[in-house]
Amino acid sequence: MAPGAAELTRALLLRLLLAAAARPAAAWDLWALRCGFSADCECGFGPDLRGLECDLAMNLVGQPLVRQQVMKGLTEFLDNRNPAKPLVMSFHGSTGTGKTYVSSMLIRYLFQGGLQSPYVHHFSPIVHFPHADRIEQYKESLKRWIQGNLTNCGRSAFLFDEMDKMHPGLVDVIIPFLGPSWVVYGTNYRKAIFIFISNAGGEQINEMTLDLLRAHKDREEISLQDLELAISRAVFENPQSGFWKSGIINEHLIDFVVPFLPLKHHHVKQCVISELVQQGLEVRPDVVQEVADSIPYFPEEEKIFSSTGCKTVASRISFFF
Repeated sequence: MAPGAAELTRALLLRLLLAAAARPAAAWDLWALRCGFSADCECGFGPDLRGLECDLAMNLVGQPLVRQQVMKGLTEFLDNRNPAKPLVMSFHGSTGTGKTYVSSMLIRYLFQGGLQSPYVHHFSPIVHFPHADRIEQYKESLKRWIQGNLTNCGRSAFLFDEMDKMHPGLVDVIIPFLGPSWVVYGTNYRKAIFIFISNAGGEQINEMTLDLLRAHKDREEISLQDLELAISRAVFENPQSGFWKSGIINEHLIDFVVPFLPLKHHHVKQCVISELVQQGLEVRPDVVQEVADSIPYFPEEEKIFSSTGCKTVASRISFFF
């Protein structure tokens, strides 16, 4: 193994072992301590932003803008004891770039029990809203569900997965819960968190990242403002998107657009190493290389970015042992 590769492997192993050692303490031993100094521990809410920032830095591969936007959004929101509106974030990027991974990590560091918390609510268009001819029924149910859960706990979190598959017009029913009003339907909702997750906009993100690379610039130099504009246009003008002609976009109710960049070959290798460690397998350089090489890359001629990000890494490893 080349010296650089060996150092990368050792560094990643150390970071993963430290993270594994730290998580149980953060989840159990430190929870009561955090809540002892917090006025927001009702509903199992006890944010650990320092732990989240550390976990993102150690384990999120190739996403500098994600770390920046997520930490900025949460810090500003939680520092405000009386926010004017809920925190609304929208995650965009291609398959396998880390959107679901980051959303679950974020929830884990905010709520006791993470995604299993009764105050965290997850919506999938395929599971919860499968039939296009029942949109009006879904709208009424969704509005009642959110209103009821916010009445139960104002610190609730709502995750809307696969927004690119959501029926257009459906999510606009929650607009009253996202704006700056103090009370909606008699419910105090300003401390809630809404996260939208979508593959829509991924093509635009990939194109802009590729253009930057061809101009011999670093991916950290990509313009967040340009990305936000391209993503908003892409989802607003796409009739297949859940945000098509949506008032959520038109009324600027999303506080933070979070772009997930496409991953290069060396990012995929980092994912392979992480997965091998998590599975308790030997980190063999030949396996790391072979798994990373087995994944398809684009564009066809240059093969720069992984077509599936790191999504298929775990399932591919078994073929090389």
